[in-house]
Formats: sequence, structure tokens, C-alpha cells
Amino acid sequence: MPRIITENMIERTAREQRVFELEPGSRLTPAARDRAKTLGLEIRPKEQDKQAPDRNQNQTIPDRFPVKSVAIGADHGGYALKEWLKLKLRTAGYIVEDMGTWSDSACDYPDFAVKVARYVSEGQTDRGIMIDSVGVGSAMAANRIPGILAAKCNNRFEAVSAREHNFANYLTLGSKIIGEAMAWDIVEAFLKTPVGAERHRLRIEKILQIK
Repeated sequence: MPRIITENMIERTAREQRVFELEPGSRLTPAARDRAKTLGLEIRPKEQDKQAPDRNQNQTIPDRFPVKSVAIGADHGGYALKEWLKLKLRTAGYIVEDMGTWSDSACDYPDFAVKVARYVSEGQTDRGIMIDSVGVGSAMAANRIPGILAAKCNNRFEAVSAREHNFANYLTLGSKIIGEAMAWDIVEAFLKTPVGAERHRLRIEKILQIK
């Protein structure tokens, strides 16, 4: 049950201190709130000890450039395009870590999107690429992992912008939206474009601090 803060409790506190810390779940009666104002007693939420690390605490913008290694993943809808891109990447000289799926049997895209994201977040590869049918869901899943800035891109312009303006380190693609040639054009731009000016970094840091 929530704790009810009464007028008498406010008066007792005011005799000894000028601040009343309101614990989570507690609430003031109208009389108690009015009495606090009369006595000049400040009411503020009590700071709680964090039991788990803040998802956004001390987040940085990890970025390795030039890119040498890539983690790639897909669900069943993106499997064929993943296999094609994997060969193209290796031919181009990149180290490629295939995180699955390994067939076109039905599976859940968040499982593989997160596997790729964790590889990038933990610094095991420089970039991540995930392919599903549209690309949106995988970006949503990847962005739940601290340190990941995932962008869903449909063309080269978006890929360049995602790097220069948004410092993206994770790319998602939709196999039902783009073909092989466009996919490679996007991937190549994404991997070869450095991050942009400092003003963009400051904006991304604001995103990372959102709770």
C-alpha cells in the first residue's frame, strides 16, 4: 500500500530539516502539501540506490574506422541475401562473422538481430549488418542493446547519412525492398563512410542520454 504523508508528519520533519524526501509510492494529503508550503519545507523525491546499471549510463559512441570485420545475420526472409552479401564481403577483404540463421526455415528476427548487436557492442566486430524482410523490426531490436546505433537504409544516400550524421554502427536491410545490387551499394557506402563533424556527435550523445 502507498504511504500517506500527513500534516503532522510534515510538521515533525520541519522541526529538524528543510527537506522532506518523498519515497516512491508515497503521496501527500492536500493538507500536508499546504502545510509544507507554509513552513517552507521542500518536497522532493527520494533518491534511490540503483540496483542495476542504467542502460544509458556512461554510454559512448563506439566507432572503429576503417572497418575490418563485420557481423552479419538474418531471419528466414533475409537468409538468401545474407548468404550473397557474406560472399561479397569476404571477397572484398572483410572478416565476416555469420551469426545465423543458416537456412530459410521460419525463425524470429529479434534473436539474430540481438546476436549481431551484442557482437558489435562487445567489440568483437567493427560493424553489424542484419537482413529481414523489411528491416524495421531488426533495427528496433538492435537499438535495445547499449552502444548500438542501428539504421535501416534503402539506398546509398541514407547509408552515407546514417554514418556521417548519425554515427550508425549497425545496418539493417529489407530483402523484400531492395535487390542484391542495391544491397551491396548500401553496404559498401555504410562500411566506407567515416563519421561526420563534431556537431553531429553532440546530437547523437543527446540521443544516448534519453531515458
